[in-house]
Amino acid sequence: MSTGTVWALIGLCVLTTALTRGLGPAVTGDRELPAPVVRVVVLLSSGLLAALVVTAALADGTRLHVGADTAGVATAGLLLWRRAPVLVAVLAAAAVTAGLRALGVD
Repeated sequence: MSTGTVWALIGLCVLTTALTRGLGPAVTGDRELPAPVVRVVVLLSSGLLAALVVTAALADGTRLHVGADTAGVATAGLLLWRRAPVLVAVLAAAAVTAGLRALGVD
């Protein structure tokens, strides 16, 4: 995928997000959304974030790839799951990734 294509996709995501955030209040006005709709909307952001993390951690261009960066993401995820501070998780992920790359793991 070329750099131009990546930036076009990022721009499309930004535009879609802006339109979605702008159209929501315009369509609903001051009305409250039904409870089932609110539950689904709340879950959408978590699902999207999980999909982005998995794609970033396991994708290398056009194929799946598990390497040093995947181990770093897994380290951060494990530490955050165990309620470690975000700074600790980020530093540990960077250390694991750098250590594995120094050992020759790609």
